[in-house]
Parts: sequence; structure tokens; C-alpha cells
Amino acid sequence: MNIFRKKTVGSLDETAGKLNRTLSALDLTALGVGAIVGTGIFVLTGVAAAVHAGPGLVISFIVAAITCVLSALCYSEFASSVPVSGSAYAYSYVVFGEIIAWMLGWDLILEYGVASAAVASGWSSYFTGLLDGFGLHLPAAISGAYDPAKGSIIDLPAVLIIFAITFLLNKGAKETARFNGIMVIVKLAIILLFVGVGAFYVKPANWSPFLPFGMSGVINGAATAFFAYIGFDAVATAAEEVKRPQRDMPIGIIASLAICTLLYVSVTLVLTGIVPYTSLNVGDPVAFALRYMNLDMLAGFLSIGAIAGMTTVLLVMLYGMTRLLFAISRDGLLTKKLSSVSGSSQSPKGSTWATGTIIALLTGFVPLSKLANLTSIGTLFAFAVVSLGIIALRRNNSGKRNGFRVPWVPFIPLLSAAACIYLMINLQAITWMGFGIWMAAGVLIYFLYGIKHSALNHSSEQMQSKKET
Repeated sequence: MNIFRKKTVGSLDETAGKLNRTLSALDLTALGVGAIVGTGIFVLTGVAAAVHAGPGLVISFIVAAITCVLSALCYSEFASSVPVSGSAYAYSYVVFGEIIAWMLGWDLILEYGVASAAVASGWSSYFTGLLDGFGLHLPAAISGAYDPAKGSIIDLPAVLIIFAITFLLNKGAKETARFNGIMVIVKLAIILLFVGVGAFYVKPANWSPFLPFGMSGVINGAATAFFAYIGFDAVATAAEEVKRPQRDMPIGIIASLAICTLLYVSVTLVLTGIVPYTSLNVGDPVAFALRYMNLDMLAGFLSIGAIAGMTTVLLVMLYGMTRLLFAISRDGLLTKKLSSVSGSSQSPKGSTWATGTIIALLTGFVPLSKLANLTSIGTLFAFAVVSLGIIALRRNNSGKRNGFRVPWVPFIPLLSAAACIYLMINLQAITWMGFGIWMAAGVLIYFLYGIKHSALNHSSEQMQSKKET
């Protein structure tokens, strides 16, 4: 059995078609903004500024954004050339073969799964804070992930929001996109309100020293801040449900990334200008900054916007994971039950409920601090593989289609891969250890299950049997 057997773009087209093509470029851009702007802007900005980069976090976001732009160009060409569910997993099946595709798919399960759990934890923090503002206090046992020191056992609000979104996803892609669009408008209005009001309270003295941790802190901040940008790759998982993928996928990916970078830089400048960076190691830094200015009513209003914002992130992250599991299952590398499609909504109900259940269990018990960097390393690995995949795509001529083309190949893909690997190197050893254990488990699952049940393997065996007869 050849573990490097490949699919062709034509064979991917033949297996596609179970899902309805209902999404436009505007829907994709909204999905991207919905996925990217959330925990990164409402939660991680404070922690990253206080611990890693200080006011220089602005530079960290720009460095992370440049890395993402390079990767986004590569994703855009793949998405317009291979417009099917599965994102980087499907791309790797074409250019690298089955074992690499499986490992990348397994990596993406880590990315989407852990990201969803981390965002749900942030959502719960803001929701609990909002309830506290109304004098409603949840018992400690059900208001946070397992932590004996705090007396918390399970993060019940996070678990409930995961199941609520799972129910919505089961209604179908168009309904999901419509809800996401409304939430994105609310979120952007709140962020622009914070920037507009906060700009009048900025004290330039708070920006000094601008680089308290030096350039090494900026790079460490960029590696951590990379978590804030995950999401545009989730847009690529929607390719099989897009009306005009060759045109709309690149627009959705690149436009959402550009909008979000501008928002991150603006919020970080205002946030660190209002509050000394040393005071920002809190779970709700943006609301904290408003309370710092004695704008308590606005802080409560912002908490509502933050909850809406992180809801969209959860929505798109879970959406991306369901489509990924659907694609892997359709190829036989995971149980076929995950690729069952609902007749009424044309949504993959098997992968949707499996995703919701797994993430609900994870988010209920694992603290946010343990999750962000593990998500970053998974994302960076996927981006590096996709970037190198463009070179292979061009060499085997699979990319000769109408659609977006990455300029200056192989320079741009190599630069993108190098930037991703550099940021990976700057992550902590414990993060690498967790990533290594996860990938080793993936290898074991492939050789115990995937290699035997692969749809591509079965088709090869059938062809061989016909030749023999």
C-alpha cells in the first residue's frame, strides 16, 4: 500500500457536490472577519502586551500579519484551484500524497479544536463578567475550567455556547452565514466605538518604553499573537459551498485579513496608550481599559459586543472543523459516519455533532492559558506546508486553472514557509512537546485505521482487480 498515493484535482471535483453552493465573496469576507476578530482582540491583546511585548505588541501584530499575508496568497491559489471542503488537507492530498494530507488534517483538527476551546473560555469570561455587572454571580464550580486553586470544576457557560452553535451549524451554511453577518456588524461597531472613544484618553507616556522586552519580546509576541489571526484559513474550508470559488475565495481570504490587521493595530495602540502595559494581564483587557477610564456603562456595553464577537469566532472555527472532518471522513481516513449529510439542510450532521461534543468536553476542563500557543504551532505548521505546496502544485501542473495565482513563485512560498517556521521556533518547549505528542498519535491512527479504510486505496485495489480479471 502506497502511503504517498495522490489525488488529482479532477478526482476531487468528482467527489464534491454534496453541499450547496450558496456563499458569496461578501459572505466569505464576513466569515473571515467573524473568525479572526474575537479572542485575539478582546482577550489576548492584554496578556501579550503585559507578558511579551508591551506597547511593541503593535509591531508583533504587523509581523504576524505579514506572515499571514504570505500564507494567504498561497491559500488563495489553492482555494481557487481546488475548490472543495478540507482546505489544506485537500490541497496536500493533491501535491504531497495521502500520509502528508492525513498528518496535515490531523494538525488542523488540533488547530480548530483547541482554538474553539480557547475562544469559548474567553467567551465565558466576558459572559460571567457581564452577569456579575447585573448582580448575578455563578457558583465558582461551574464558572471556569478545572482549577483546584479557584474551586472551579467545569466551565458551564462555555459548554452551553458550544452546543448552541452546534445546533445553528446543523441548520446549514446559508443560515450560519446570515447569523454571522449580523454578529460581525455588531462586533465592528463596538470595536470602532472603543477606538473612537479611547483615542481621547490616550497618554503617550504609556507607550514608553515602547519595547520593554526588546525585539525578542516582539517576536515572542508575534508567535503568540499569531493565534489572533487564525480564521482566514477556515474560510478556505467553505470552498465547496461557494458560488464562484475561483473569484470569491481569494477576495474573501485577503479582504478579511486586511480588515482585521487594521483593527488589531488600532485597538492595540489605543489600549496600551490608555492603560500601562504592566496592568493588562487580565481576561478582559478592552473592558478593563474602559473601567480604567471610569466608563463603566460603556465597559458593560462593550462586554456585550465582545460576547457577540467571540460568538462569531466560535461559529466559524466550529464550521471549519466540521467541514474538515467531513472531507477526511469522505476519504475513508476517519469513520464514514462523520460524512453523513442532512437531507433538509445539506449540512454534514455527523461531523457537526461530533465536533460540538468533543469541543464542549475540551473547553469545559482546559484553561485558556494552556491552549493559545498549541493552536499557534498547529496553524503555523499548516501554513508552512500549504506554502511549500504551491511550488509542488505548479510543478505537477495541477494549478492550470482560471483563478488567483501567487506572484513570484517560488520566492513568495519559500518566504512564507520560512516566516512560519521562524515563529514556530520561538514558541515554548512545552508547546513543541504537546504538538509532538499529538502528531505521534496521528501517525498511530493512520497506520491502525486510515491506511486500511482509505477510499483511494480501495479504488486502487478495485482497478488492480479489474486488470487481473
